[in-house]
Amino acid sequence: MIPGLGQALAGVAVVAAALLTVTVVTTFDRPAPETVQRGFRGVAMGLVYNPREVQTYLAANKIPASLPQLPAAGPKAGVVYKNVQVLGNLSVGQFTRLMASITTWVAPQGGCAYCHNTANMAEDSKYTKVVARRMIQMVQHVNADYKSHVQETGVTCYTCHRGNPVPANVWFTDPLPNRFGGGVAATSTGEGHPTAAINNSALPYDPFTPMLENAADIRVQGEQALPGTNRHSIQQTEWTYALMVHFSQSLGVNCTYCHNSRSFGDWSQSTPQRVTAWYGIDMVRNLNDQYLNSLGGVFPPARLGPHGDVAKVNCATCHNGVYKPLFGVSMVKTFPELQGPTTLATAAPAKP
Repeated sequence: MIPGLGQALAGVAVVAAALLTVTVVTTFDRPAPETVQRGFRGVAMGLVYNPREVQTYLAANKIPASLPQLPAAGPKAGVVYKNVQVLGNLSVGQFTRLMASITTWVAPQGGCAYCHNTANMAEDSKYTKVVARRMIQMVQHVNADYKSHVQETGVTCYTCHRGNPVPANVWFTDPLPNRFGGGVAATSTGEGHPTAAINNSALPYDPFTPMLENAADIRVQGEQALPGTNRHSIQQTEWTYALMVHFSQSLGVNCTYCHNSRSFGDWSQSTPQRVTAWYGIDMVRNLNDQYLNSLGGVFPPARLGPHGDVAKVNCATCHNGVYKPLFGVSMVKTFPELQGPTTLATAAPAKP
């Protein structure tokens, strides 16, 4: 043996072992994750969470203080002010309180001037005012017509915006990446291009356009154990998996929050949350189609995506990483003006 070779190899081994130990130790979560059993023992229906992350989400989901409610008595806003198209039935006090609240929820830095020409509050010269009007209608629609998903908790502008003019979690139709440099193999459905919206997985990174804007089937399993009876493609399966990863990440839950792991496709063995999620999918498609896409001619080019489309919503827009937005605390109870009824004609929600 070459003199000193044994000592050198031993030194390399020690260094490698130390690096491996550091890598292993630093990849473990601290504190250790905890599991809540959600089904019968032996079927792997457990909700896994990290207490450290729970504390982070609790801090990020505190509701802001609300201004005191004001009486409905007195002159109506639609009479006192010009061009009040949606909230004219409110008293001046109620209207002013809601406008001040929306300012803090959506544009605390820009103030009233973010939506209004302060020299003439009635005019619609700013696109943000036109958008805000439609968003108020959308909130009323959700609270009035989608109780199958939001129940009595409801939503307000703050549910999505959290003090930002544009919610943190919105999406545009993404252009497909050119992986091969041209030719017949230049297109793909986005596999192998990790993105945060699907937890940096290698699945297709835009399942939202086919499934939450359009109405492609969110389905993998066939209904019969016979060849040729399942007409869903591998591409559609990959989209489905990508969307399921998005659901899990957006709500901070496992697959077993909605599904029974012994038979993922069987509705009779699923949890009640799967039905709630089904209505949520229908709701998101409805909002993207009837409220957001219709604003395509209102937004300036700088607010549009690569394909010229408007920002749209998915589960993360409201949930922001927790199983119920704001952990289920209802803000709409103190803002009944946003409970509806909706003031924009829309298609009725689908039935399961």
